[in-house]
Amino acid sequence: MNVRVLDVWCFGQVAGHLKDDGATLRFAYTPEWAAAGRPVLSQSLALDGTFEPGAVHAFFEGLLPEGGLRDLLAARLGISAGNEFSILEQIGGDCAGAISLYPSGHAPLPADGGVTWLSDPEVADLVHELPRRPMNADPDGELRLSLAGAQDKLPVVVQDGAIGLPRGGRPSTHILKTPIARLPATVLNEGLWSAVGTRLGIDCAASRPHRVAGAEMLLVERYDRSVGEDLETVRLHQEDFCQALGIDSHHKYQREQGPGLRECFALLRRASRTPAKEIPMLLDAWALSFIAANHDAHGKNYSLLYRPDGTGLAPIYDVLNTAAYWKVKPMDRKMAMSVGGEDRPDYVRRRHLEQMFRDAGLGSATARRRLRRLARDAPDAVADARAQLVREHWDDEHLDKIVAMSRNRAERLLRSIDESP
Repeated sequence: MNVRVLDVWCFGQVAGHLKDDGATLRFAYTPEWAAAGRPVLSQSLALDGTFEPGAVHAFFEGLLPEGGLRDLLAARLGISAGNEFSILEQIGGDCAGAISLYPSGHAPLPADGGVTWLSDPEVADLVHELPRRPMNADPDGELRLSLAGAQDKLPVVVQDGAIGLPRGGRPSTHILKTPIARLPATVLNEGLWSAVGTRLGIDCAASRPHRVAGAEMLLVERYDRSVGEDLETVRLHQEDFCQALGIDSHHKYQREQGPGLRECFALLRRASRTPAKEIPMLLDAWALSFIAANHDAHGKNYSLLYRPDGTGLAPIYDVLNTAAYWKVKPMDRKMAMSVGGEDRPDYVRRRHLEQMFRDAGLGSATARRRLRRLARDAPDAVADARAQLVREHWDDEHLDKIVAMSRNRAERLLRSIDESP
């Protein structure tokens, strides 16, 4: 039997070995990693090895792009889309979090590797080319970059306004996201809600629309990176909720056996060092998606961040109004996670919210006050964020619909909070 092995690196050390025996993926921590008291790579991968192969597959498969994007990437690399091990072997050098995967015996290149800085026309060409060449993949190239998700994106380095591609072991600092094909104004849509969340006091990944040589993109600052004492970029570990729960990306939606809010709150309560602080933050994140009409807030759109001072909820990301597009492209009009058993946003009532509060372990009065403040403040935050985009010469008529829909959603939430029990 031909067993292939990838070394799984984390924080400059081999944390374990990923093996493919042709039938299944298997993972084991190194004795040195476990003995040193290092953190788990996933809440679903205990240090003592008491985990199932399904959890191994879910975690490592969850590092890769999804759906058609994975199919296109695999074709570009000359690999079967179902051969996750081989895809990771090709592009697993810079994943979300602090994970890097290399063939056994091959160490990562130094983190102080160089950057290929791009001219404005080269950046524009890259944006236009990504839908045909996901992750900038080239079977003969040097780049080993992987990100999960179904949207075209690429890890890049941004410094003093310049955009470049990291080389060697150099960590990326930002994620470049392209407009979603056939959906208008997605760059502004996502940039708007990042700004709205920040204005409401919600910890959101910093995202800003950017235009280079006529090409539009969204630059998202990586929350799983920090600046060390030597001013070099340092990787922080993270995993999304599906990975943490041992659920693969094919089942990320609750109606497809993915996690619901009850499971998400329970996970955060188990994993967080300060659950009393972080559980309300997850409630805020849910409220932002509800008001934004973001029906795609599934288990892979929430993450745990393993900070030096403890594990907690990662900044919120990938929030945009999806309901505005349902006439343009088939979109689910139901929420990815139900609220107290109800997944139709227009039918959410106080009894559903009360069930969500019980699932979260939150007191009803405190949770209602928190949601009421967010719902009341949201319209002004949206208007302010929209005005800021206009001042920065960003606007689109489709934002009018998004703004109006968010106002209606905020009013809907207020009525549900304040109706008689």
